[in-house]
Amino acid sequence: MEIQIALPDDVAHSLELKWGSLERRLLEMIVIVAYREGSISVGKVRELLGMSTRLEVDTFLKATGVELHYNEADLEADWQTHKQLRQEGNLSLVIRH
Repeated sequence: MEIQIALPDDVAHSLELKWGSLERRLLEMIVIVAYREGSISVGKVRELLGMSTRLEVDTFLKATGVELHYNEADLEADWQTHKQLRQEGNLSLVIRH
């Protein structure tokens, strides 16, 4: 679906100077609201914004002040992934001081 809005040229220009692409900014705003209210998942956020990883989505959402949805099912899935990576020898420990 394509949605069009009308803005006075001076307002559009001013906002573009501040935000860059208005189309992108509006898409991000819609995605943020939809995620906050539970209408779309993290996977859909990633798809709509063209992001390649969950970490990229989490970073974007945190930067915009959105509280991440994380429940017991997410924890269990992460734990299973951790176990699988450890069994395959693909898990490395990084300690930062």
